[in-house]
Order: sequence, then C-alpha cells, then structure tokens
Amino acid sequence: MVRDDEAVSPVIATVLLLAITVLLSSMVFVMMASTLDNVEKAKPKVSSSVRALSNGYHVITITSIDQSIDPAKLEWFIVNNSGQSSIEHTGFVNDPDVYGTVGTNISFHDRDAGWSMTKGDYFVINCALLDCDSGDHFFQVVDTGSNTILIDIKLPNLDN
Repeated sequence: MVRDDEAVSPVIATVLLLAITVLLSSMVFVMMASTLDNVEKAKPKVSSSVRALSNGYHVITITSIDQSIDPAKLEWFIVNNSGQSSIEHTGFVNDPDVYGTVGTNISFHDRDAGWSMTKGDYFVINCALLDCDSGDHFFQVVDTGSNTILIDIKLPNLDN
C-alpha cells in the first residue's frame, strides 16, 4: 500500500501563500494610507537684520531661511506702532513695482534670481519718503500660504 502524506499540492500551496501576502500587504497599505494624506509642510522660519543708511533708506536682509518661498505668497507691511498699531503701507513682494526694481519706495532684490525668497535676498525701504524713520515703525513679511509672520523687525530711528 502506497501512502500519500501531502496535504496540498505545491501549486495550491504557492497560490495560497501569494494570496495571503497580497491580503496582508493591502491591509498594511489601507492602514498607512490615512497617515500619508495629512503630510503638511513645516512653517518656514526666517531670521533677518536691518541696517539704516544715512540717506534715509533701510535695508532688511534675510540672514537665514529654512526653505525657499515663492514671492507671490509673500505680503509685506509697514506698521506704525506709536499708540495704536496701524498699517501704513502694504503690498505683495511679487508686485512689478517691488520685485527687482530700483528707485521705488520699497523694493525686493532676489540675489540668486531664482524667483524665490532665499538667504541673502533683501528689501530696500525709502523711509525718508515713506515717513517710517521715526523708530516707531515695524516691517513685516507674512507668508499667506501658511499665514505665518516671517519677518517682524523694528525700523530704527535715523536720528540715533
């Protein structure tokens, strides 16, 4: 008498192993898919410095930034902080009379010409003409994509 101790044929065993593998991997994918949907970019971090020139201009330089930012998403403000805070001037960095211009009241200079705000880029503000050289004004840049204030720097008094 010949005895066959095999429970399933090798072909059926292979098909069962493949089916179990596909089932387990699809379950892992379904569990992990919800975590992949909520990937958010971290809010940008910027540090800057300001220098007042004797001709009435202020230069605000980006000294460090952790990610490049599209100028179309950046809004700038000059805020008078004497008494009640009020916005005196505002605009967007990509405005044609701001981005890369020379001789306007406020200009943004993209040093690497990469159409983004990166380290080394700078703003030039004609505070003598805009009357923001009293020491009571702040210059702010807001990332409208993340609603984050990137730059909030006091414009120094030119008399000191």
